[in-house]
Amino acid sequence: MDGMVDVSKPSLPAPDAAAAERFRALMLPHLDAVYGFARWLTRDPVVAQDVAQEAMLRALRYLHAFRGGEPRPWLLGIVRNTWTDMRAKGLGAGGRGEKPLEEIESRPADGPDPEQEALSGDRRRHVAAALAALPAEAREILVLREVEDLAYKEISSVLGLPIGTVMSRLARAREKLAAELRGRLGRRDHGLPDL
Repeated sequence: MDGMVDVSKPSLPAPDAAAAERFRALMLPHLDAVYGFARWLTRDPVVAQDVAQEAMLRALRYLHAFRGGEPRPWLLGIVRNTWTDMRAKGLGAGGRGEKPLEEIESRPADGPDPEQEALSGDRRRHVAAALAALPAEAREILVLREVEDLAYKEISSVLGLPIGTVMSRLARAREKLAAELRGRLGRRDHGLPDL
């Protein structure tokens, strides 16, 4: 099963029509967030699709365990756990582990055409590259807060950490991101180019 997820686990009964409709109503609106978070975690769009698909299957399989509240943090927690499980089994990134930063930076970006990319400027690329260079722990907490716009309490739920730990990790992650950006942009603390 080279690079594929084993779905032959002991399964729960198939969801009934009411559960399927509840899943569609509650979870499917968050599919973009699921894929986006998986993309940041995996650093690979193909593996991110696998992680997102498996996470959504798990969410459907265990929908009975969802006790209400906001579904997005619950789903993102499943994404994180799915990625952790896939990495532990060697299924992420084709069994090679995380990709080197040089490979990530040199890969052509998906999305807008070159003209639009030039107009939008280099700032987004610098931030994305700096974020990708951070350790996984710092990257995931920054993505949850700054990209997915989760509240501290929701991040606490996704990561299974106390709120105080979330706050301190987020502060350290922001410092690491700022230092990485300063290094990439060749600027000092005052924001001016080095002379």
